[in-house]
Amino acid sequence: MDAMSIFKKFILSCLLFPLALTAMADAQLANFKQTIEASLKKINPNYQIAQVEPSHIQGFYNVQLQDGPLLYVSADAKHFFAGELYYLDGQKMVSITDQDATRARIALMGELNPAEMIIFSPKLPVKTKAHITVFTDVDCFYCQKLHKEVPELNARGIEVRYMAFPRAGVNSASAQKLITAWCSKNPQDAMTRLKNLENLAPITCPNPVAKDYDLGKRMGVNGTPAIIAPDGSLIPGYRPAAELAKLLGV
Repeated sequence: MDAMSIFKKFILSCLLFPLALTAMADAQLANFKQTIEASLKKINPNYQIAQVEPSHIQGFYNVQLQDGPLLYVSADAKHFFAGELYYLDGQKMVSITDQDATRARIALMGELNPAEMIIFSPKLPVKTKAHITVFTDVDCFYCQKLHKEVPELNARGIEVRYMAFPRAGVNSASAQKLITAWCSKNPQDAMTRLKNLENLAPITCPNPVAKDYDLGKRMGVNGTPAIIAPDGSLIPGYRPAAELAKLLGV
């Protein structure tokens, strides 16, 4: 074998080595997910894992439950803890848990489809300067209160993108109201009327309500309204339009 052939094989091996390492890491994560899921189901058969990734703590993994908290689980799947994880940056405490949750939300935001949202956009001549994604429930008092702020938010150049999060679950009366809004000929009008406590005849169609509910749980939503900023940060609960505008820098 000549020197050029040996050199080409060396270059090829250098290119393939990172791919092999990635494949090994993916396989390890998949095996770990199966192991920890089996362990957790012994505690509660309803536990389901939404995401697994390496943790900042050596020998531990981040395990996000489908309908529960973020866990830090040891590689042998025998030890875990839940709660806020901090590290000291000089004299400042920084929440690793918040950073992990925000990073996970940013990744999940790639699954969002504006075509499946009920969107209230600024009207010309006002230009859209920012947007918020709001997981909402029409029967939630503070969701109703936030909705009354939508005209002011739009006037400030903030677009409001609604996603469904029926707090009582996807088989609840609230979920049917959200389905009615999404299936209406004018979803924006239906959303407003429902949040103004009007009764609308229930209708149904292919809709994203169940998918939104699942995605909200994976994003850490456990109440409404839950506002997701473009940077992935979660703003829980009602905030006045002026405060939201300040948080968004508009």
